[in-house]
Amino acid sequence: MRYYSLKHQSALVDFKTATINGQAPDKGLYFPEHIPQLPDAFFAEIDKVTNEEIAFQVIKPFVGDSIPEEVIYQIVAETINFSIPLVKVTENISTLEMFHGNTLAFKDVGARFMSRCLGYFVKDNTQKVTVLVATSGDTGGAVADGFFGVEGVDVVILYPSGKVSSVQEKQLTTLGNNIHALEVKGTFDDCQQLVKTAFADRELSSDLFLTSANSINVARWLPQQFFYFLAYKQWADKSMPPVISVPSGNFGNICSALLAMRSGLPVQHFIASCNVNDVVPRYMSSLEYNPQKAVPTISNAMDVGDPSNFVRILEMFTNASSPLSAVFSAISFTDEETKNTIKRVYNDYGYLLDPHGAIGFMGLENFLNKHPGQKGLFAETAHPIKFYDVVEPLIGKAIEFPTTIQSIMHKEKKSTLINPTYNELVDYLKEL
Repeated sequence: MRYYSLKHQSALVDFKTATINGQAPDKGLYFPEHIPQLPDAFFAEIDKVTNEEIAFQVIKPFVGDSIPEEVIYQIVAETINFSIPLVKVTENISTLEMFHGNTLAFKDVGARFMSRCLGYFVKDNTQKVTVLVATSGDTGGAVADGFFGVEGVDVVILYPSGKVSSVQEKQLTTLGNNIHALEVKGTFDDCQQLVKTAFADRELSSDLFLTSANSINVARWLPQQFFYFLAYKQWADKSMPPVISVPSGNFGNICSALLAMRSGLPVQHFIASCNVNDVVPRYMSSLEYNPQKAVPTISNAMDVGDPSNFVRILEMFTNASSPLSAVFSAISFTDEETKNTIKRVYNDYGYLLDPHGAIGFMGLENFLNKHPGQKGLFAETAHPIKFYDVVEPLIGKAIEFPTTIQSIMHKEKKSTLINPTYNELVDYLKEL
């Protein structure tokens, strides 16, 4: 498998080079030269196949010859060594709980997979690798956990000051060792722009071995497909594939789901469920893409005003037999609607949503109300405990802290506060 830049001004590369580069030299995102097609037999027998084998078969064509098959299998086994259950919420709505990994967020899968791939690629390197990542919340903790202690790799995480939850901040600022947190006086988009500028800086790249762990990196983005194949394995009525609603911010998760569908995964329809940062819902109505300044919300991991991965979605459907709108829609919801839904679903069905999952639920419920007879699932992307300060007042009771969270809440936060100016980032990186 080779990868090309979506700006079409850089050479084709293999999986290893795409992973290490993070972004193409022309600043474009990498995209696979072709989308592998899984045979009908794969889906007919999926109930009888282990999760590890499913994930291995899905990712193997994308990795190609860059990693030996036995190593890929081991990486996959370590990536998904936790439960990813499909849980019934209402008669027509189920949820895929993606939050049972170490940091209680769906991004554990991508971060684990990428950290192990990168560790394999750089094991014989003499120059230390610096992983540079921007986070709106969960990416930082997942990347910190995935790369913690990986020899030859330093991780620098940029996050917007005051705009991540208290649990998220503890997860990305308390590990130390090779994990470094930069608290930026700005928004996630400011953090993401600093990272993009760093990768475009040839002088900096000549001094440092830089790569990214955001979902712009193919090794972070591609393994998120695993969730949707494992959901289908658990889906009871294979004669009626599910409608799938995904809480969407930077659009890496739903982009991987669409890629899975293009590989053959049976899906009725996808819904990108957004908060008031509604660039994509507005695009689907007007076909005009107008980035906006991110607005802070209680579903902070989705506070993105210029989602990087949407360009990959558009690329996927450039020459498709049917338009994107045939299989994809987008909708947005307010914080007030999100809070009301958390209370309603808890009181009516006994299921506790986090703010992101609540938006996923609303998107699916809205669609199913307009399409009676269909059923679907939504992605529950984070454990509610990560947003206990929002959720607990809504349900009127305390949420029990999982052991993994209890162990970090008393730890001291260690971060460096910087302005959203590129020179400050460069100065920090050069002093590492």
